[in-house]
Amino acid sequence: MATEGVYGGGVCQSVPVPRLDPFRGARYDPAAVRLDQVIAPPYDVVSSAERDVLAHRNPMNAIHVELPEPDLTSGRDRYAVAAELFNSWLARRVVASDPRPALYPYRMTTPGGDVTTGVIGALGITDDVLPHEETMPKPRSDRLDLLRSTRANISPIWGLSLTHGLTGTFASEEPPASSAYDDDGVRHELWVLDDAESVARVVDAVAASPIVIADGHHRYDTATVYRDEIRAKNGDRPGGHDSVMALVVELAEEHLHVEAIHRLIGRVPPGADLLTLLGRFFDTVHAGSATEGVVNALEHSGSLAYLDREDAWMLAVRPGAFERAGTDLVAGLVDEALGELPDLSLSYTPRSSDALEAVRSGAADAAILLRPVSVTQISQWAASRRRMPPKTTYFSPKPRTGMVFRLLDA
Repeated sequence: MATEGVYGGGVCQSVPVPRLDPFRGARYDPAAVRLDQVIAPPYDVVSSAERDVLAHRNPMNAIHVELPEPDLTSGRDRYAVAAELFNSWLARRVVASDPRPALYPYRMTTPGGDVTTGVIGALGITDDVLPHEETMPKPRSDRLDLLRSTRANISPIWGLSLTHGLTGTFASEEPPASSAYDDDGVRHELWVLDDAESVARVVDAVAASPIVIADGHHRYDTATVYRDEIRAKNGDRPGGHDSVMALVVELAEEHLHVEAIHRLIGRVPPGADLLTLLGRFFDTVHAGSATEGVVNALEHSGSLAYLDREDAWMLAVRPGAFERAGTDLVAGLVDEALGELPDLSLSYTPRSSDALEAVRSGAADAAILLRPVSVTQISQWAASRRRMPPKTTYFSPKPRTGMVFRLLDA
């Protein structure tokens, strides 16, 4: 199906292309709340303790709809609670829709000066949006229930554009429309881009190349399921359900910071030897006791590592391991080796310190510290329509929920 930018920017092709449309964003009224007090990380990186902090910080913090809790008094489930609360914010104009459709350039600046700049829009669900990781059923069903209830995109997914020079089509030296600092000291800035000529330039640039999903696979899969549900009910009519709110960033090293996600292993059966299993693909070298100093040294040297409660081991990929396992990813080697014990439990963290603490405390039986995958690997896997194992990449910093919402019916 051919697509064309809504502002007549000249995009006209006979094959599906990524389509990023402006939308009427719903944003917090700065007269009603202070933005620093109401933004929140995306749902999948928030611990229960952090959720409590955010929830108590402000009754209108976005975490109340991003990660809602049920109302035990009335018996309403968490999704009904989220919808009712979000609708009350809209009714009271604590959150209000912008007067006309816009794209939203968005910049994140870390305390160290690293900058990620992208643009938020309504990304059409098409064949030229390429996932790069497998998803897991539980988060997918959770996000689907939230979308059905609120009929809103609460937080943006993160897409990577292969178009060179995309950033130049929307970067601005003007003061942002809104700005806030998160708890890690990252500055989040948002602009409103609503003039037709500027919007058309961005729309055309995005349409020129495929989009790779960097973060938000569950939300993208959820949006696809939801679109199909609505179209089955309404006679296949188009609408807001055909798109998902997305932050689109140019796929280039200077615009991205990719971290590893480490594996925490639980439910190891008595007598099982994980090091022996890993020995199929890795040579193991004892690195010392599992202390903070040893773990930091291993991480800073770029080494793969295995931790148990007592010891740390350096892992080196054995010659021919990738060919034998049929993968070019270390995470794939690990998953293949651990597949010998199907009842193991796996959880994930991007912080090696959290992995060490989990092993020390007994929350995990062991941990495997991985290295980040490269931007090149992400692009190659996505272009060949292959999905990396779940939780292979961690993009940082994360765009904050609450900078802008998207109402599907607006």
